[in-house]
Amino acid sequence: MNQRRRSLWRNEERGGICEGANVIKLLFGLSSSLCRSANKHKPWIETEYQGIVMENDNTVLLNPPLFALDKDAPLHYAGEICGFRVHNGPSGSGSVQFEAVVLDRSTGEGLVRSKEPLDCESQREHSFTIQAYDCGEGPDGVNSKKSHKATVHVRVNDVNEFSPVFVERRYEASVPEGRLFDRIVRVEALDADCSPQYSQICFYDIITPNVPFAIDNDGNIKNTEPLDSKRQRVHTFWVTAFDCGKNRAQADAQVVITVKPSCKPGWIGWTKRVEYTPGSGSIPLFPSLHLETCEETVWNIQATVELQTGHIGKGCDRDSYSDRSVRRLCGAVRGEVDLLPPPSPAANWTSALPTLPSSDSSLVFSFNGSNHVAVVPDSVVTALSGDHFTLQLWMRRGDYTDPPIIFCSCTDDSFSHYSLSVHGCRLSLFYWPDVSAARPVKFLWKLEQVCDSEWHHLSLSVQFPSVTLYVDGVTFDPALIHDNGAIPNPAPLKYVGGYHGLLSGVTVRPGSVEPHSVVECLYACREGLDFGDLETLGSGMKVHVNPSQSVLVLEGDDIESFNRAVQQVTYRNSLRFATPGVRPLKLTTSLRCFNEESCLSLKQLEGYLVVLQPDAPQISLSGVGPHLARPAPEFEGPRGVPLFPELRIVCSLSHAVNTAAQGMEALMSDAVAHTLDGCEVQPLGEELNPEREELLVDMDVVRERGLEIINTTAYIAITGAESISVYEDVLRSVRYRLAKGSARFERRFRLSCSEMNGRYTSNELTLEVNFLHSLDSLYHPSHLLASQQQFLHPSHHAGELSGHTLPNPHRNSVVPGAATVIIMVCVGFLVVMVILGVFRIRSIHRRGEGARGGAKEGSSQWDDSALTIIVNPMESYESRMGISADTEGEVEEDEEVAESPDDATTCLRTSSHGNHKPDHQSHTPTLLISTTADTTSIRNVCLQTLRTTQSL
Repeated sequence: MNQRRRSLWRNEERGGICEGANVIKLLFGLSSSLCRSANKHKPWIETEYQGIVMENDNTVLLNPPLFALDKDAPLHYAGEICGFRVHNGPSGSGSVQFEAVVLDRSTGEGLVRSKEPLDCESQREHSFTIQAYDCGEGPDGVNSKKSHKATVHVRVNDVNEFSPVFVERRYEASVPEGRLFDRIVRVEALDADCSPQYSQICFYDIITPNVPFAIDNDGNIKNTEPLDSKRQRVHTFWVTAFDCGKNRAQADAQVVITVKPSCKPGWIGWTKRVEYTPGSGSIPLFPSLHLETCEETVWNIQATVELQTGHIGKGCDRDSYSDRSVRRLCGAVRGEVDLLPPPSPAANWTSALPTLPSSDSSLVFSFNGSNHVAVVPDSVVTALSGDHFTLQLWMRRGDYTDPPIIFCSCTDDSFSHYSLSVHGCRLSLFYWPDVSAARPVKFLWKLEQVCDSEWHHLSLSVQFPSVTLYVDGVTFDPALIHDNGAIPNPAPLKYVGGYHGLLSGVTVRPGSVEPHSVVECLYACREGLDFGDLETLGSGMKVHVNPSQSVLVLEGDDIESFNRAVQQVTYRNSLRFATPGVRPLKLTTSLRCFNEESCLSLKQLEGYLVVLQPDAPQISLSGVGPHLARPAPEFEGPRGVPLFPELRIVCSLSHAVNTAAQGMEALMSDAVAHTLDGCEVQPLGEELNPEREELLVDMDVVRERGLEIINTTAYIAITGAESISVYEDVLRSVRYRLAKGSARFERRFRLSCSEMNGRYTSNELTLEVNFLHSLDSLYHPSHLLASQQQFLHPSHHAGELSGHTLPNPHRNSVVPGAATVIIMVCVGFLVVMVILGVFRIRSIHRRGEGARGGAKEGSSQWDDSALTIIVNPMESYESRMGISADTEGEVEEDEEVAESPDDATTCLRTSSHGNHKPDHQSHTPTLLISTTADTTSIRNVCLQTLRTTQSL
């Protein structure tokens, strides 16, 4: 339409010019050349053109087409378009790469083209200006006119010359098994073409067949079925990409997907049971524990490890020695007064209080909060005056609905008054500096330990006006110190009561207070949680342990550092003989994530620590024989006789060791240095008669060593934690003394020792003491008769084994109590043999009468009216072991006896020859047979009896 309009406009212009030229020609006669040479108008073109050029081509398609018009047409030269000039565009570029040429000078049609092929990837759009000019007034272009400048925008159309290229040649990912995922990994390919048509990736494709994965047009790969790590751990396949021009990627990409076992957020490597061998020092509780968050991002982790030891002794494992022994081992100042001592005639104010058993052998008193009260006598409290004292006690709180008073010291004397009470979780001390003061000073502490129903040790050191409280060896300052106003003094009374719970070891010691190191040694736990090496603690990690070392808290923000820190949490027990048993363990974990709504929540883990039974020490007492024989006068001396002069105490540990040669386990015993805490010497049978006998101990040695002694008629008890050598010295000094004329025939004693407050005991060493009596006092026949009666009736002396000595020209003899049974058996056997011999003799006489055929019946019968049997119980039963005479010597000796001119045949034998130590001598019975019968028969009976006695 525009072209036709331009053509019509050009024809009209041309016709008008020509008609004007013809008129001028007719009128004036001018020639036609004048018309042709006139150039009055400029060429005309559009103001803006849009052009398109294909890559690898140079012809630009313009819209609208390029035509230049000139009103001078159809004049030759003036109405013709000779060319186009290309100028730089707004950006100053484009004129160099493009040119415009005239296709038809008369019509003004032109063509824009590039001088060289264009690259869309380097520059997609070009802008420049174009200007048309006519041919002027002649062939030389004189007086040529130019058109206005028109802007040309050229867009380079893309050609699909590039193929997609993957960003990575290999893609890897890992996923937990058993789940379907919307996206596991995303692959990406790029196309270098400039146009969206050819530069975009239209779709991806998995070219590996039969894989449980799919890929979408964006390159996201997902699994089409749940994966199983047991069936196939790693999946490998190939993918390719296509652009929208259907060009395939130059190279395919490899995808590797690893299937992980099911991921469950939580702790991995938790061991429910942990064993501890006493003497191992510190052991890690969680050596292989680590936290799995399943790729959840967390910014704070807090773990709390709790060790429950409340059921072990008084809250935890402590020294098993008695309180007094522990105080001595820790170097505490002596002089404490026990306000709740064991009930005894001297301390009867605790006899009405109920007691409970304790695992550490200490005495535990139970209070019901009402009628259980212990009123301490004035004689005990009088020594506790002054404003410097230390009050100590073990406490396990029960019901705390009422404000009970644990201890109150209130008298009419001039020294200070004070009371200790608990109310809820508060501990308060009221102190009246003077009896006339009406306004006491109140010290108040708020403590969780007061109301947690667990055992705790409280040590209150008062140096008025300063007061220090130690709870389980940890210092606590008063939360409040104030004047309560006027409060009247309590009634004159000293008591422990008004309290609901358990108390033990309530003591008060006047004078200077204990230093903190001693208090910590006395009552600190010997077991607890600890951290291995603080220097290896990662950055950002924090460790906190409570004073009793029963709770340990770890906090951090990095999982790797946190896992390393958890593996260094240890349990330590410094006791050689730790208390065996189970200690429950708990691990509580708290996580904080960036997305709090989806943050992980881990359940509490529970386990237990088992402290194994320690190798029990064997305490062996030796060096003392089973018998101690001394002359009776030595026992009657002023110092008596030492009972254990050569005593040896050895303590050893037996443990199993592997023998490499035989591949077996054997028991090895190692001697170790131990501390005993008590030994006891006890008379067996009757208790000691204080009027006739006593046990003596060197009190200087006992006091020098700081030991305590209880000496009664039933036993001697030496207590206190000390080394074995000290106890050896003390026990070697124990002596037994008799009063004049009180000598017995024997007395037995038993010695035993223990350690760890009676937890381990020694063997029982029994000693039999024999008293050697002089023969001069036993010559009178009444002594012999008494000895025979004592021998024939041993039950008259219950608890004793009796013996006498007989006259002997060479040595004294002793009868040990152990021979009584043997003597009785021998006597019975001899009586049987005598009866058999009598019947045998009578049968011989009957046969003799028959042979003589007429002898009188009663003349040769056995006359047993003169037969007497005398048993001598005074011969040594041990001396018969030294018989050196043979049978021939016995026969010769018997023949000599048989040839005696006496009418009585005597068969008196002693079954011992040679010299023996007095403490190994005893007597066996001897049989004396006297009769007027046939001496030959009696001689045979005697020989047979002697041989039988020797065999016994």
